[in-house]
This record gives sequence, structure tokens and C-alpha cells, in this order.
Amino acid sequence: MYFVDTHTHIFLEEFDSDIREVIRNATATGVTLFCLPNIDLASVDRLHTLSNQYPGQCYPMMGLHPTSVNRNFQKELATVESLFGKRKYIAVGEIGIDLYWDKTFLKEQVEAFEMQLGWSIERDLPVAIHTRKAFPEVFESIRKVGADKLRGVFHSFGGSCEELEEIARLQNFMIGINGIITYKNAAFRDYLALFPIERILLETDAPYLTPVPHRGKRNEPAYLPHIAGKLAEVYGLPLETVAEKTTGNARRLFGL
Repeated sequence: MYFVDTHTHIFLEEFDSDIREVIRNATATGVTLFCLPNIDLASVDRLHTLSNQYPGQCYPMMGLHPTSVNRNFQKELATVESLFGKRKYIAVGEIGIDLYWDKTFLKEQVEAFEMQLGWSIERDLPVAIHTRKAFPEVFESIRKVGADKLRGVFHSFGGSCEELEEIARLQNFMIGINGIITYKNAAFRDYLALFPIERILLETDAPYLTPVPHRGKRNEPAYLPHIAGKLAEVYGLPLETVAEKTTGNARRLFGL
């Protein structure tokens, strides 16, 4: 069985002391490919360094995370956009709108998100979308920019049944399932199986959102099979089938 961790931040400083062991442990559990979404300009060098150290295993994305958007976002976005001409990325990400912590820069977040959605169309790349307390705004931006021209994944899905149905109507989009599915209060488990397995990706979002039974520890890709196991329960499928389906989905979306 092989898995793809389609959203992991193992290039961050939390992994500086043992990144080789982290990747070795992940590979031992069948997690062999890692998709790395950028955060902001400060994370770019780390992202590139790890991707260069593990070519063919670590695949970088490029984008500006919504919580990094502020009044000066246009200058940072210009620098981020220039990087697409310097190397290959598998997606535009991590981008989106986050209204959980702060709504101060809502206007700027929407503008930054829509600009980056435009990049994905121009470059024929998928998008990795972060949305927190902002599904209506994200859906509106997708429709405005062109839902028929966009493709990608709603990372870290944990939304309502209505939100899942709205994503289902966006035929070119998948959802990313991570450790949240193993939590007791994960209400979306009750209706997740309404969504086709052919449009689901596995992710850890490491070092965050550690799945049960490791909750409380730093998350890492080696824990991905726990997420796959819970997904197998929800869909009533063998673990091997979940691995095969989600790996194929990841390869298809990101061109791995």
C-alpha cells in the first residue's frame, strides 16, 4: 500500500532536528510522496531546500496563506508570483480566506485569493484552498473567477453537509481529509460518504491536527494511515482500496 500526504508542512522548523527520520518513518508506513504548500515569503527558502533534498518525493506548491495577508499583501504577492518563473510547482497554495481569527483584512484576503486563483488558470495549475469560517466567501470568489476553469482541493475539510454539497457541485474540486476525521466531535463523518471517494485526498497538515491515537504529539506523515483507516470505516471499504483510490486521486490532480 502506498499513500500520498497531499498537504504537509514538514519544511517548518518543528522538523529541523529529525527531518530525515520523519521521512524514513513515513516511508516505512507506505507514505512515499509529500505535497508541500507554502505559507509566506519567510517559508520559501525552507520549502525549496527540502524539495531540493528530496526530489521525486517532496513536491512544492507556491502561494500566500490567507492569515499572512495584510495591508502590504500586494508587494508580497508580486514576489510570490515571480517565483513561478524560476522553478516548477505542482499547485498554487496554500491560498484562501480565513475569518476564524480576524476579519480585519477580509477585503485584502478576498483580493489576494482571487488574484491567486487567476494564477492557477493562467498556469493551468490546481489550487490548495484553506477556508475557515469563510465558505460563503470562498465559494463566491470561485464563481467570480470561474468555477469551470478552476480545479483543486478544499484542504482540511470539516464543514457542514450543505458545504459538502456545494463542493460536490464544483466538479473539478476534491476535498482533503486529515486527522480531524479521527476526533470525537467530527460531525462530518456522518455525511462524508455522500461525497465520492474518487474526489478525496489524504493529508496530515503536519505538524498540526495530529490524529488519534497520537493526539497531543507533533503530527507527522507517518500517522497518515490512521486517517486512511478511519476513512475506510466511513466508506465501508478495505484500507487497500482507500490507499489505491486516494493515491490515484492525488496523482491525477497534482500530476505526480
